This record gives sequence, C-alpha cells and structure tokens, in this order.
Amino acid sequence: MYEHITKVRVRYAETDQMNIVYYGNYAQYFEVGRAESIRALGFTYKEMEEMGVRMPVVHMETRYLRPAHYDDLITIKTVLRELPQEHDIVFHHEVFNENEKLLTTGKVTLFFIDTQTGKRTVMPQDLKNTLAPFFKEGNKESI
Repeated sequence: MYEHITKVRVRYAETDQMNIVYYGNYAQYFEVGRAESIRALGFTYKEMEEMGVRMPVVHMETRYLRPAHYDDLITIKTVLRELPQEHDIVFHHEVFNENEKLLTTGKVTLFFIDTQTGKRTVMPQDLKNTLAPFFKEGNKESI
C-alpha cells in the first residue's frame, strides 16, 4: 500500500456564503493529493505525458461527512491500495481538518491512455517499478 499526505489551506474563493467549502472543490483537493503523491515518487503528470501516457478521470465517488471552512488547514491523505495491473489506477482519498476529524472521503479511478493512439494502455514501467516495493508482502511503509 502506498500512502501520501498533502496539506492545503482552504481559500476564501473555495467557500460558499455559509463559509463552507463548496462540494465541487473536493475534486480539486483530490487532484492535488494525487499529483503530489505522484510527485513524491519522483514523477509529474507532465513527465507522464512525455512518457506517452495521459491519465483522465473516468469515475469519482465522494462522501461528505463534515464541512471544511475558510482558512482551515486540511490534510489530504491519498492511498493506493493495489498496484495497478491493467489500464486503470484507483486512488482513495480522505480529507481531515486540523483536529484530525474526517471530513470527506473519495475514490477516484483514472485510466492510462496512450497519447498517440488515444487507447487504453498500462502504467509506465518506470512508475510501476517505483511503486512495486510498497506492495511487497508485509510492507506497511508510507511517505
């Protein structure tokens, strides 16, 4: 299992008149978590595209438990529970407030798409090799 933690301060523009984070902004928080988790492995989305792979979101589930508010420092926990073997990758997200209360959960599925053909492909081998040690039996290490 691979885990990564990202912290983000809620901006005023992300809230509604009730001083609560607008529900649609959680998709962006999940994206920040995914991008930073990949960056922590030594890759970026830009580099992935240079390797010939795009990663569009094809499915997203979100569960809202508690609100986040303007100026809260939120923690986005991003988890890969399984090493991708096919053309899809599933990220699990949990968003916590500064009191470590769980606010929101999410599950986002992306496909690996070949930039030349536009067809599904598999994870780039370099990324797979980097992730593989996190999925060895008994390995509970996280970043």
